[in-house]
Amino acid sequence: MSVALVTGGAGFIGSHLVDALVERGDRVRALDNLDPLAHPNGAAEDFNSAAELVVGDLRDQDAVERALRDVDRVFHLGGVVGNGESMINVRRAVDANSAGIATLLEASLARRDRIRRVVVASSMVVYGEGSYTCPRHGPAPPVRRAEEQLRRRRWDPLCERCGRALLAVATHEDAALRPTSVYGITKRDQEELALVLGRAYGLETVALRYLNVYGPRQALGNPYTGVAAIFAARLLNARPPLVFEDGEQIRDLVHVSDVVRATLAAMEAPRAPGRAINVATGTGVRVIELARALASALNSGIEPQLTGEFRVGDIRHCFADVHRARELLGFEAHRTLADGLPELGDWVARQAAEERGDEALARLRERGLLR
Repeated sequence: MSVALVTGGAGFIGSHLVDALVERGDRVRALDNLDPLAHPNGAAEDFNSAAELVVGDLRDQDAVERALRDVDRVFHLGGVVGNGESMINVRRAVDANSAGIATLLEASLARRDRIRRVVVASSMVVYGEGSYTCPRHGPAPPVRRAEEQLRRRRWDPLCERCGRALLAVATHEDAALRPTSVYGITKRDQEELALVLGRAYGLETVALRYLNVYGPRQALGNPYTGVAAIFAARLLNARPPLVFEDGEQIRDLVHVSDVVRATLAAMEAPRAPGRAINVATGTGVRVIELARALASALNSGIEPQLTGEFRVGDIRHCFADVHRARELLGFEAHRTLADGLPELGDWVARQAAEERGDEALARLRERGLLR
């Protein structure tokens, strides 16, 4: 019987994907190095016992070879995450993500007579800033906020022609890729390596650009992970969520169950190979509103704290154009924040997590990355 391999299969999204594969009767193997940032106890606590776990590193060719035995489908979710973490530990991020997928792809290409498709988890961070339009001049070219502008606390990107604040619009997959962090660069590396080598060798590859994924099993002790988990960890420890800039940043939060459905669809969809596809809701939420909604979900009256600071490499707005996912995968997100956040709140309330946000922010300030 053939095997589906999930790299990072003991992690947040990976463990949910493993569950879905097992539930439908697939034979499943995961390769995971149990990174302490994601697994502080050194154990795969949420891993499905019906699946096989290979503990090893993606950069270790022998571990990858073992994991690929009898495999005919590869879901690549492994690697390190976090914009802030990557800006501090540059070599770690590049080595784990870029070298890790290179090792996996080399071994997969050698087995392309058996492996029929590789689905790679990319991210919204490959875009850098999202897409914008000017009320007067129409669609704007790719933008980056100038350091001097941010120091003056003028947060929204400005039109190059008239200086007006630009309006955020949905970001399509054809938008320019201009990552603003080391993590973003490595995710761009991952998807481009997969798509380029797939075309060259005739191996079917798909890159899924996940937006901000949230849900149960997020690594609450990782201060560099998704915004929902960071806020939840603060609230769990009776501390206010720290919101940078003015809190009006727009993000697109997609529930992990929807991400799993899209990922499964990408393995089967006939027109998906060779494409990069956004996986999102297509609906934006302000970061300050998200913090308040999480507090409500946790029955907490704690108000978020606006810091007025900004992090180097942060973007202002990004929410996705989701037409390609609908067209190629038949995918639309089902879960809204209205029902997804209470579920997350229920799960978080049962957890005990060391909140390390202050430590992480101190490291960023020390290096001049938080201003």
